[in-house]
Amino acid sequence: MPRSPLPPREGISATALRAPGGKATHAKNHLPVPDSIGEWLETEFPEAAPESRRALLTEGDMRDEEGHPVTWDDPVIPGGFYFFHRPVPPEERIPFEVGIVFEDDDLLVVDKPHFLASTPNGRFVRECVVTRLRVDFDQPDLVAIHRLDRITAGLLVLSKRPETRGRYQRLFQDRRVTKTYRALAPLPPEDMESPLLRRSRLIKPVGGRQVLEVEGEPNAISRIRLVRTVTPTRGDTEAARPPRRGESDVSPHDRTGEDKEGPPRGGEEIAEYVLEPITGKTHQLRVHMNALGLPILGDPVYPVDVGPDPYDFTSPLQLLAAEIAFDDPLTGLRRRFKSALELDPAAVSSESGETR
Repeated sequence: MPRSPLPPREGISATALRAPGGKATHAKNHLPVPDSIGEWLETEFPEAAPESRRALLTEGDMRDEEGHPVTWDDPVIPGGFYFFHRPVPPEERIPFEVGIVFEDDDLLVVDKPHFLASTPNGRFVRECVVTRLRVDFDQPDLVAIHRLDRITAGLLVLSKRPETRGRYQRLFQDRRVTKTYRALAPLPPEDMESPLLRRSRLIKPVGGRQVLEVEGEPNAISRIRLVRTVTPTRGDTEAARPPRRGESDVSPHDRTGEDKEGPPRGGEEIAEYVLEPITGKTHQLRVHMNALGLPILGDPVYPVDVGPDPYDFTSPLQLLAAEIAFDDPLTGLRRRFKSALELDPAAVSSESGETR
């Protein structure tokens, strides 16, 4: 896909839409080419009001891939790309801030808080790291070059310059990046070896949130090592938990630190683990820990998908992207970044009287 001729607006990238027809292979190249842009938009967005479709050309500043403005009656370029800014409604703010770990001309490394998405996704377009930082730093070209789940906290690497982005992205694609996570989960049985390698085949069924372990050749490998036992102390539950919707903002740094008092976890001892994903499948660490009978504290999907309200901040997932290391493709020097965040056993809700 060609680069958008439209710069981001309020930190939000323009939407790309490909026309039917053309000689290149794509999902719509077999469809008939409409006579005009207007006719095409009517088939693409049949449920939209007529004025909303026309607004894509005016308020959305619709352009072809060469950057030329288009009109309602212009002919459609078969198989061509068109770009426009779609309307994005306001979003309730996620009350946690992004921490800056490192910055140079090419990279921005940040500490992503729990509950804030890394990139625009679904209901969160404005409330994500990329959109926020594009606006805050006036850096329209910022792009996250790897994934970090919305409910996972820790290190996220962003590229500032398109000219060097591909070389850094290749590091992640070729698995030349060492990523180390830390997690809190139930204490393992005495006979569990540590460290251990968990190898399994993971699939994500269409329409489901849970990733499943199935029979077959492994496609996911994780190294898991027990570090220590953590015993939360009894304290003020209300002071320990993050805010619920409508309550005052709380910085994630106000909730970190393992010396903080918190509620007991249903009488169970918990432990801290170091997790190293050798591969990079969706939810891999969470699935592997759950499969061992050690679901990570605060996980709303494993072992049971509880369908949480995304604005319920009472039980942050105790999974932290703690370290990232790689050889810089531009200088050859070793880069190692460490998160300033900490796991917090006191932050996990115990309203149900048990560890999730």
